Amino acid sequence: MSSREDEKHESSTWHEDDIDWDSVETQVDQIVDEHGADPGALIEVLHQAQEILGYLPMRLQVRVAEGLGVSVTDVYSVVTFYSLFSLKPKGRYHISVCKGTACYVRGAAQVLEELEDQLGIPVGDTSSDGEFSLEVVRCVGACGLGPVATVNNDDVYVRITPSRISDMLQHYEEDGGES
Repeated sequence: MSSREDEKHESSTWHEDDIDWDSVETQVDQIVDEHGADPGALIEVLHQAQEILGYLPMRLQVRVAEGLGVSVTDVYSVVTFYSLFSLKPKGRYHISVCKGTACYVRGAAQVLEELEDQLGIPVGDTSSDGEFSLEVVRCVGACGLGPVATVNNDDVYVRITPSRISDMLQHYEEDGGES
């Protein structure tokens, strides 16, 4: 994980009540202004806005919609359509499990079930301590090595099995994922 990602994680919060909304909204307004309040810049504005908190809560979506002069429905539609965007905070260690056909037939569902059990969270959620989040992806392009899981899109675990999940998670719990 880069130092910038570490800083983002340390400065991000898992409780919206603790967010300095004035500061966040000022940053969003600056992003909108940099794009000339052009509705055609919606995806880029959302991408930059998401970098502030690491996700796009409804309050941020409303601010973007107002700044670009588009409907909140349009913003929400884009946010929920593209997998790049998140409605929930992601964990410090974001685990993605491929559930494409090749990975699925080789046991991806069992790997996911074990991850859910050990992390205590369902797919699409983040642990209460903000350390782990879990998602399904449709293909990572390593079909011959499935099932495949990635952590922060950097660490790739091939031919992962439920029996190896504990060791994988322990790597991040004990030494922060540093090899």
